[in-house]
Amino acid sequence: MKKSVKLALSSFLVLALALAGCGKTEGGSSAEQPQPEQGQAAEAVSLEIGMLKLTSSAPLFIGIEKGFFQEEGIDAKAKWFDAAQPIAVATAAGSVDVGATGITASLYNMVAGGQKLVIVADKGREQAGYSSSALLYPSDSPLKSIEELKGKKLGITQTGSTYHYMAGKLLEKHGLTLQDIELIPLNNIKGLMEALKSKQVDAVLLNEPNISTVVEEGYGKVIAQVGDEMEYQTSGIFFSPKFAENKDAAQRFLKAYAKATQYYYDAVLNKVDGKIVPGENYDEVVNIIAKYTDQEADMIKKGMPYMDRDGKLLESDIKTQVEWYAKEKLIDKVIDTSEIVNTKLLEDALKN
Repeated sequence: MKKSVKLALSSFLVLALALAGCGKTEGGSSAEQPQPEQGQAAEAVSLEIGMLKLTSSAPLFIGIEKGFFQEEGIDAKAKWFDAAQPIAVATAAGSVDVGATGITASLYNMVAGGQKLVIVADKGREQAGYSSSALLYPSDSPLKSIEELKGKKLGITQTGSTYHYMAGKLLEKHGLTLQDIELIPLNNIKGLMEALKSKQVDAVLLNEPNISTVVEEGYGKVIAQVGDEMEYQTSGIFFSPKFAENKDAAQRFLKAYAKATQYYYDAVLNKVDGKIVPGENYDEVVNIIAKYTDQEADMIKKGMPYMDRDGKLLESDIKTQVEWYAKEKLIDKVIDTSEIVNTKLLEDALKN
């Protein structure tokens, strides 16, 4: 009997010690302290964001400047690029963790060719009631409508660009096609403005603040605001495949990003009685944008792009874009957009 009692006591001690060991972390914390999974949620992550010095990157500038990313344990640093396409390439290759740029035919072709990235959030879109991109004619042009573009020259930046897409969709809405006009790629915004001023083309597509500059200088008139004609997801936030797999860090990044888009929206996009009314942080946001884009504050105030207040992506439009680019033979094949779009990461981030 004594032997069985001793055996029982020994077994109890072994079990107690084992349970005690399971209830401690390496630092000796008790079982009541956060478990490793919870601890990992606070793990600091350093990452690079590939971006251009554009006003549409404002939420990223705000997130860095206001410490929103730091609050989520994200040490976010800007990596500057001179053109859009290299950002997508770098993101897919993992050279940067996050990319912020336009959604173009080149990006879709890259994905069709087997490279991977994930579009997770809004970084700028065309929306009714906001000036972002517009179709302009020379100020003394007799043309007054989109329908009158038939047989005329329309200036865009590049083949396969967001400008190419906007041109095609605007024409189609008004009963024309790209075959009904002469599309003139002019490489950059400066080229578009010069061509409009010298009347080398009959029309151009431009973005803000350049639209306001052209109108103020008197050599162009707005025929149509793209946002009033169609909703269009012009640019987005992309994650590299590796970063997208780290769901905890990805959601923390997007939680901070959404906080920054809300800060941006409330400062510069909020409307009262149909008119944009500057919010209490208007000047601060303008100055942050000026700091990161090397532009004058007065230039930035001429026009700041629309984006969803929570940074939500216009997911349905991505599929529309892919189908249109494929129809125009600007991408090699139609791709499954569910493979490159992930809205759940942001949805989950907004719940926390």
